[in-house]
Amino acid sequence: MTATNQDPLHGLTLENIVVKLVEHYGWEELGKRISIRCFQSEPSVKSSLKFLRKTPWAREKVEQLFIATF
Repeated sequence: MTATNQDPLHGLTLENIVVKLVEHYGWEELGKRISIRCFQSEPSVKSSLKFLRKTPWAREKVEQLFIATF
């Protein structure tokens, strides 16, 4: 019997998740779908990661959008 990981985010870093979402939606659409300033005002991967690592509720929203999208 082999154990399989049921976590859809297994093996993905937060950076991978943000980059894939930006590639898929673009910053403008991402900012509409998840209303957080780091996606709406001068967005960058670096600034978004800094905010998301400190803000569990925002990270949760990003992870849920990623799961729903991919």
